[in-house]
Amino acid sequence: MLLPALPPHPIPLCVAVLAVVTASTDIVSRRIPNPVLAFSLMVSFPVQVWLHGLLLGSGGWLAGAMTGFSLLIPLYLMRAMSAGDVKLLVAVGAWVGPGMVFCIALAAFVMGGAWSLGFVLSHRRTTQLYKNLRYLVSRISCVGRGGISAQVERRQFVSVGTIPYGVSIAIGTLGVLFASAA
Repeated sequence: MLLPALPPHPIPLCVAVLAVVTASTDIVSRRIPNPVLAFSLMVSFPVQVWLHGLLLGSGGWLAGAMTGFSLLIPLYLMRAMSAGDVKLLVAVGAWVGPGMVFCIALAAFVMGGAWSLGFVLSHRRTTQLYKNLRYLVSRISCVGRGGISAQVERRQFVSVGTIPYGVSIAIGTLGVLFASAA
């Protein structure tokens, strides 16, 4: 896969700081602070406009943010991810643009999937994972046919645990930045 070019300076540094700060807070408190994300979004807009001009900068900022949002919002709606993780990828996308945030999301999915699988295996929760996957497949197949009642949904889906997914996003972000620089 061909990676997008590394964004101009100071974007890689700003995104790396954002990734490290949010991963640190996600590990410690299992939260990604809204003020950090809001500050990042507010700073990334003028930086994008300064680097690329009003039209391209604002368009790239919006396209990157919306790409980050659209990649994770389905997982949030299925309760597989928290809102902080979605907002983090929105902020990262605002900095790096749609092409790179797509690559970052793919890297985060691989990292998060491997970490989640290791978590499930180490905590011996594979049976519940299998039940949850069967439930999700049946739920998807029920869309358009009236769905399943909320009562049945609560009984069949039991979480097998959580991981601080902001760490996976941070690792994906740093990995794609370093790979693009090489």
